[in-house]
Amino acid sequence: MSDTEIRALITLIDDPDEGVYLQVRERIVSLGGPVVPVLERAWELDDLGDLFRNRIEDILQTIHLAGVRERLITWRDKGCDDLLEGALIVSRYRYPDLDEQKVKARLAAIRQDIWLELNDHLTAFEKVRVFNHIFFQVHGFKGNKRNYHAPQNSYINDVLDSRTGNPLSLAIIYQVLAEDLGLPLKGVNLPNHFVLAYLDEDSMGGIDSAQHADENVLFYINAFSQGDILGRNEINEFLEKLKIEPRPSFYSPCTNRDIIRRQLNNLANSYQKQGDDERAAELGELRDLLGNVDV
Repeated sequence: MSDTEIRALITLIDDPDEGVYLQVRERIVSLGGPVVPVLERAWELDDLGDLFRNRIEDILQTIHLAGVRERLITWRDKGCDDLLEGALIVSRYRYPDLDEQKVKARLAAIRQDIWLELNDHLTAFEKVRVFNHIFFQVHGFKGNKRNYHAPQNSYINDVLDSRTGNPLSLAIIYQVLAEDLGLPLKGVNLPNHFVLAYLDEDSMGGIDSAQHADENVLFYINAFSQGDILGRNEINEFLEKLKIEPRPSFYSPCTNRDIIRRQLNNLANSYQKQGDDERAAELGELRDLLGNVDV
């Protein structure tokens, strides 16, 4: 369909006949991404009524959500191998025009600073101390305890801007950097919290082999608390305070799919707390594409 035909179709958006509008809406939505610039230009016109603008906004959001959904399904079906890609898809939900290369460049700069201080002669503890110093002291990342449930704590582009986040978003950035540096770190799904596990180098052949073998974990890292190093006893004490029975999954690495699913769940809960039921429902739908959340 040509731009002229699209523009002609758009002029029917404010048709007072609801039946006509729904047919027009369905047709425009079916055109997908290519129609977005035309809709955005139409929205910017000065002589439009509220009905026209509101309907354009609704159509744009529908097209955008469909794009995020499609990209998330593709990521899922390809095996969820790239954690950063999953996190960027989540950010795209809120920021359609996100400059992903800018995000990657910021991560690369932090990674370079850490890499310059690492060497193969360091022990696992020493490598984490170096990582923590650069990440938390030099670059200033910290947990957002004051506004813990704010949605911006879950979008990694926001976290990179503000240097503050929740346990999961900080751990995502930490893990992405660690993987790029060749450090054997994986996320661990704790109830009401999220930590990282530093694994024995020999256990990193595949996440599935380590998933139910927490004996491969050398220690845990709490990215929300300036990279504090934890042992199994600290995990036990945490669970006892919550009066939750231990499960193997609370001590073992989880998959990238688990991480992004929990990120979407966190966002759905954040918007629910704000009374934004529409976004909460949309994020719940995206979460469900990756399965159920049990933490």
